[in-house]
Amino acid sequence: MLSDIAVTPSQSLNVAYFSMEFGLDPAMPTYSGGLGILAGDTVRAAADNGLPMVCISLLHRKGYFRQHIDSSGNQTETEVDWAPEKFLQLLPARIIVPIGGKQLQVQVWRYLVHGQSGYDIPVYFLDTAVPENPKWEQSLSGQLYRNDPRYRIYQEAVLGLGGVAMLRALGYRVVHSYHMNEGHSALVTLALIEERMWGNSLSAVTEDDKEAVRQRCVFTTHTPIAAGHDEFPMPLVREVLGEERTNYLLTTGGCRNDTLNMSNLAVDFSRYINGVSMRHEAVSQCMYCNRAIDAEHCYVNGVTVPRAKIMPCQYSEHPIDAITNGVHAVTWASSALSKIYDHYIPEWRRDNRYLRYAIGIPLEVIWQAHQEAKQELFNEINRRTGITLKPDVMTLGFARRATGYKRTDLMFSDLNRLRQIVRQSGPLQIVCGGKAHPNDGSGKEIIRNIYKAAAELKDIIPVVYLEEYDMALAKYVCAGVDLWVNTPLKPLEASGTSGMKTALNGVPSLSILDGWWIEGHVEGVTGWSIDNGWQEESNREREIASLYDKLERLILPMYYKSPADFMTVMRYAISLNSSHFNAQRMVLQYLQNAYRNTGNS
Repeated sequence: MLSDIAVTPSQSLNVAYFSMEFGLDPAMPTYSGGLGILAGDTVRAAADNGLPMVCISLLHRKGYFRQHIDSSGNQTETEVDWAPEKFLQLLPARIIVPIGGKQLQVQVWRYLVHGQSGYDIPVYFLDTAVPENPKWEQSLSGQLYRNDPRYRIYQEAVLGLGGVAMLRALGYRVVHSYHMNEGHSALVTLALIEERMWGNSLSAVTEDDKEAVRQRCVFTTHTPIAAGHDEFPMPLVREVLGEERTNYLLTTGGCRNDTLNMSNLAVDFSRYINGVSMRHEAVSQCMYCNRAIDAEHCYVNGVTVPRAKIMPCQYSEHPIDAITNGVHAVTWASSALSKIYDHYIPEWRRDNRYLRYAIGIPLEVIWQAHQEAKQELFNEINRRTGITLKPDVMTLGFARRATGYKRTDLMFSDLNRLRQIVRQSGPLQIVCGGKAHPNDGSGKEIIRNIYKAAAELKDIIPVVYLEEYDMALAKYVCAGVDLWVNTPLKPLEASGTSGMKTALNGVPSLSILDGWWIEGHVEGVTGWSIDNGWQEESNREREIASLYDKLERLILPMYYKSPADFMTVMRYAISLNSSHFNAQRMVLQYLQNAYRNTGNS
């Protein structure tokens, strides 16, 4: 526990953490994937450490979507129905947010996150579904990430402008750090500017006013992909935010080419900015410089070049740090391994750094716990699909959002080679999962490709694609497979946390050297790399060859013929990776580097 900074409820609040999504409970569809899961792990670790924090999000009554996949791999979607009152407490506080020419009313729900230290952190969900609002405005508390710019900017105005107003209504008057988790909440900065002006015209804002707000703001960027950074045309901004606010935003670094970029706005107003891995720091330095054309290219000395060629960026206008992501160990460890950790490392729940001492746990104890987790996964697969997998067969897992740059179908590039690998080195079975955004045609095609490959391999390699991949299913998969495979297109993996979850469960990775794996990879010790370099861009043919070669010549022979060696890799994955790539360490780094020494309200 952070006894040197913990405060009682009567003292001033340190951190207000804003995120469009939070993965807090599998039954609450208030998240879509990695960003929300990371936010949930962050608040859980902050509660473990007694960090004074309050969290702000939106209530998504329709969730992200429920995924349905037919026998040919075609994904369709339906809305999610859930009852917030079963999980959340409705508070009496109400605020008015003036946007779109209307006085929008917002109510708030509270969820308490309980830490290992006994400390509780509230997460407040803003909700526009109140009878006093027009029907369309009520729907803003509906779907997460609807593909509608007008809907999205309204939501982000409620999150940013309404979030600050709700903090005040709830009695949070003094906030030292406003942490924007991705650019969706960037209008927090506009709300703080308006507060500082005390009703005076925004045309009177000075550089000192802006700097005062900047000293209170922290921004974490999570994606090198352009589609992950919301942009809105200025006519739409003017419609929603009004003339005065729009004219002010035009004077900031958030507006270029008659477009408001929410991430650029957050960067312009933040005293501390970070990417989510060492590699992502370098990518972000290039992305947020005045020579960036888009997420993949820069314009240098009259020539368009891939940004990977010039990292670290020497032209970056903003100092960008790196705080590598981590996962909440108590949440993601299997029940079997949690019992083992409790016995051998009783301090691990309070302080995840003690997982380093997993090096002293007998190999056969780790193996037996893994077999229990593997059987739990197989039981769940059978319950969901009717498919029975074999516990003595090496099981590969990869479950990521189905989108082009994550390349989750790369494993199936050469089906004849996969057949050869099985004949030469031993049997395989493969477990996959992940949702494609409803409007991502290439992502949906990836799912169809995997289904087609599964049909062609069915007589030699069982392949299961699990529908509706969520927090609950992820816990089974990340603990129960024998090897985690990750194949993103470099350098587009900002961090990745799935491999961290598997390492916590003694499951090594076979992954592209990008994101966190550059830092966590020790060849043949914590897992294996696909290809051998991380400075250059991806080479598809070389990566496919490396993936197959290491499976055939190193990993499968070790698993079947030298099981003690494979168990040793499993133990090192826990000891070396989980003791560092955990959310408790991550939150301590935010405390030391981002939250301390910020300005006061």
